[in-house]
Amino acid sequence: MYKVKEVADIVGVSVRTLHHYDQIGLLQPESITPAGYRLYTSSNLERLQQILFFKEIGFSLQEIKNVLDQPDFDRKEALKLHKDLLKKKRQRLDDMIHTVDQTIQSLEGGTAMTNEDMFKGFDMKEIEEHQKKYADEVREKYPKETVDQAQAKTSQYTKDDWQNIMEETNEIYGNIAKRMDRDPADPEVQQEVGKWKQFITENFYYCTFEIFRGLADLYVDDPRFTKNIDKHGEGLSQYLRKAMIIYCDNHS
Repeated sequence: MYKVKEVADIVGVSVRTLHHYDQIGLLQPESITPAGYRLYTSSNLERLQQILFFKEIGFSLQEIKNVLDQPDFDRKEALKLHKDLLKKKRQRLDDMIHTVDQTIQSLEGGTAMTNEDMFKGFDMKEIEEHQKKYADEVREKYPKETVDQAQAKTSQYTKDDWQNIMEETNEIYGNIAKRMDRDPADPEVQQEVGKWKQFITENFYYCTFEIFRGLADLYVDDPRFTKNIDKHGEGLSQYLRKAMIIYCDNHS
């Protein structure tokens, strides 16, 4: 366990910042001692790392909370995307260092620099485009209207609430995975799919049939969702998509 001052020293943020993150529900400590000391675990530090990554690419604190609190958030895939962005930035820094070296050589009487060489590394266009693509890719998964609804509900959730939500999510996925040998239109499968739609509405946002159908496509179009769902059974994402579409066709 780490006290708030220890976390601040490890990460390089202020104690005041950590207090603020706690107050808005972005990063809550694992526990608070009777004396009022906040105590953090390694899991808390992992979440803080992801918060700082998202901050670096321009996400607001509320946007970060909305994304990290999604049950299907895949930290590993998010880190891979961020690594790509960092590699772009590293290449830019290497180019700028090379430009500085060339400029020094030119000033000392070396070969004159071309205009292109003189400004190599200063062009932020590629990084900005890559950064925007990364940010848009995250944001587009969660339309503003549904994000607002989800935030209104999830902002009140406790750690125990989230634990219950994850357990119920795993239970529903598991129940459907057990029935993958059946037709997706099977009544028991459809009953579980109905539970999933209702679960989303009760815990996050009003899940219309249009949104539910969109989620069905997202589960197979986005490899991060596919990977997370398929942990419960190989090919579950494809099977679930078919079952969800059948459910929408039969009820909408």
